[in-house]
Amino acid sequence: MELLRFATAGSVDDGKSTLIGRLLLDAKQIFEDQLEAVERTSRDRGFDYVNLALLTDGLRAEREQGITIDVAYRYFSTPKRKFIIADTPGHVQYTRNMVTGASTADLALILIDARKGMLEQSRRHAVIASLLRVGHLVVCVNKMDLVDYAVEVFERIKAEFTEFAAKLEFADLTFIPISALDGDNVTERSAKMPWYSGPTLLWHLENVYVGSDRNLIDARFPVQYVVRPMSNEYHDYRGYAGQVAGGIFRPGDEVVVLPSGFRTTVAGIDSASVSLEEAFPPQSVTMRLADEIDISRGDMICRPNNMPTQSQDVEAMICWFSPERTLTARTTLAIKHTSRAARCQVKALRYRLDVNTLSRDESATHLAMNDIGRVSLRTTVPLLYDEYRRNRTTGSFILIDEATNATVGAGMILGAG
Repeated sequence: MELLRFATAGSVDDGKSTLIGRLLLDAKQIFEDQLEAVERTSRDRGFDYVNLALLTDGLRAEREQGITIDVAYRYFSTPKRKFIIADTPGHVQYTRNMVTGASTADLALILIDARKGMLEQSRRHAVIASLLRVGHLVVCVNKMDLVDYAVEVFERIKAEFTEFAAKLEFADLTFIPISALDGDNVTERSAKMPWYSGPTLLWHLENVYVGSDRNLIDARFPVQYVVRPMSNEYHDYRGYAGQVAGGIFRPGDEVVVLPSGFRTTVAGIDSASVSLEEAFPPQSVTMRLADEIDISRGDMICRPNNMPTQSQDVEAMICWFSPERTLTARTTLAIKHTSRAARCQVKALRYRLDVNTLSRDESATHLAMNDIGRVSLRTTVPLLYDEYRRNRTTGSFILIDEATNATVGAGMILGAG
């Protein structure tokens, strides 16, 4: 079955964890003992209802405060599809966690409290989803039960969000009025909102088409590991393991290895103990080549007539994570791009982005935690990349503090610097 990865986002107390709990419960993905434990905990905490958010909020601090702090991943499936959910925090101080959860998502699900309407975090998360090229956006107007299921409230929020999203880039935008607590329009249509004729949330998640989002044109295979079993059975075996980042590879294809530039052909493609006729993203495979070439981690296999850009100078959008330090011009960091590691320096900070107005502050001198801005970087070795809008895998990277080894930023490559 096809896999859909989606991330929930929105402001604090908009009901993200409750919605995921409702999805899991109504999709019959909760064991009886899990549900009994949640019911018992809900009674002990004085709730007069079953707090489904407890199914996803696993940290003690999350349960005590009733908020999401870390990214919680949950897995479930229906007869039509498999799902991986990233439940991301709503607090502004955990924006970096939202970036982490949405970075691999095919779809973003933004919740808006019907009583409060669009808030700063609603806008911030929409901007981040757009920057991360999450092509499909679902806006769930939650807690409709608290506004008497008023169509006027839903239409007002829909119009406001549509106007804001016109400045962003999404392949499709869907609005669904729901009550996560009661299950209205989550997996079953609600009789309380006869004015809504669109799909339920689960139906949309099962049927949204994401196959065209993957780049099947530009063949990219970053090498992660050289496989040499050195056993009697596989004494002469030499393969190159990694995850296909773009395009389609088949045995017999002519390929070029970068940065060396040597050309050869694909002798075979293996997955576990099975030989494949083709490999495509996001498959993890081992590729065998016809010729003996010096290849190591960080190299990239691609097509001779379709190669990525090679450059030490790149322009990128950065989301800064670190609470301890700021990003300024001349900041030196380690950079991890696909399977290649290097060092880099910030040549210039172009501007800081205001996520509420989408205006650019070109007078900004630094990026603090959770800030988003455009920078110019120079790396110690050439990166083999595509623009992020063309390939999310080869167009993204992370920045690492060399002193603490902490990930302090995530970047999306816009082009050569």
